[in-house]
Amino acid sequence: MRNLRFLTINGILSFVTVCTCFTACLNTGNPEAQKISAANSNFVDSTLNVGPAIPSSKKGDFHDMILFEGGEITIGANTGVMYQGPVFKTLVPPFYLDVHPVTVSEFRQFVEETRYRTDAEKFGNAGVFNLSMMRWELVENATWHHPFGPGGQQAIDDHPVTQVSWLDAMAYCQWAGKRLPTETEWEYAARNGKPEGGKYCWGNEISPAGKYMANYWQGEIGSDQGADGFTYTSPVGYYGIMQNGLTDMAGNVWEWCENTFAPYPDSQEYYRYDPNVKAIRGGSFFYDEAGEESLTVYFRAYNSLETSLFNMGFRCAADKAR
Repeated sequence: MRNLRFLTINGILSFVTVCTCFTACLNTGNPEAQKISAANSNFVDSTLNVGPAIPSSKKGDFHDMILFEGGEITIGANTGVMYQGPVFKTLVPPFYLDVHPVTVSEFRQFVEETRYRTDAEKFGNAGVFNLSMMRWELVENATWHHPFGPGGQQAIDDHPVTQVSWLDAMAYCQWAGKRLPTETEWEYAARNGKPEGGKYCWGNEISPAGKYMANYWQGEIGSDQGADGFTYTSPVGYYGIMQNGLTDMAGNVWEWCENTFAPYPDSQEYYRYDPNVKAIRGGSFFYDEAGEESLTVYFRAYNSLETSLFNMGFRCAADKAR
């Protein structure tokens, strides 16, 4: 059976109700649980040779990326929420980051060139939240091109691709001659490289002057949606380009990061380390128990590397040429 975990800090993505192989590694308070050292927490970069061998027409194409020159940055927040702190300073080397999440049409080009099959296609199902039943379900044949299943709406070309696992994202990045961003890179970009800044990549208010700045869930889990213009995903860039030159760094879809999840340096929280659990950032269009906090520049969550969800995608990063 598929070993899905659907882990997040806040629990809204928990798939316990439908996955009998649930093997969550959350903080248990057990003194025997492995405490991640500061050496591991910045962070364990995961590199797998999962990319197709055939040449890519996109390889080395950095025209739709923003260069961040790097430097010292403060990471995290002392909010009292598990794993968000304590804050620490670190040096971030120069890097490129995609302006927007990888779209359905971009992922289609990858699939057509490589004949790649995603984890959802291999397993035969993927995670979708059933709003009428108010529960997560494994939907048969839900894939990147039909994220709600064969009977649902087809994925829209200029929307972020979803129902892609961390392994799928890694494969795309390697095909494109890029990689996934680390959490520190992602947060550096979201903060626009500034030691101090707003909670969100656009400032401290979630909707300044009543203007929606991102695609996110309004209200509680059962609330009607669409006040921000969309019930599910939105076209990339719909809410405009932020000061950092990027779009969709909050809401729309959760974004995979390259690194294995671990507590921050000097954290006193216990965590059972699992190399198969990867960090995700940015929040999504869907309800989250953390509410607006999930959209902040510092909020962290995680999922197992084989997990595919209807509200999770990715964007690519690349090293600056030396």
